[in-house]
Amino acid sequence: MVQGKTKGLTMKAPNSRAAAKAAQNTKKGQRAIAPKKAPLVKQAKQHQGLSAKIGRSIEKQMVDAASGGKLTIMRSLISEDAKNASSSKGKPKKK
Repeated sequence: MVQGKTKGLTMKAPNSRAAAKAAQNTKKGQRAIAPKKAPLVKQAKQHQGLSAKIGRSIEKQMVDAASGGKLTIMRSLISEDAKNASSSKGKPKKK
């Protein structure tokens, strides 16, 4: 025989109101509503174009800076490797 409380252990069916509310929540992706009026559409398109140009410009500058030579971040490691390589060439290792 079951001992203790058995009331409230059954699973409740999902509420249709709760399901509708969950569907109403915003989803991933664009949050802004696209403009409908002509001047606002033109302004939004111009803003999008300028943002894309700025992004392309920044990426191009980064590529140009990185391809100019050895990276300055790695300069200390490169100098250490060069020292190790030059010292190991002069002395043969004994086992």
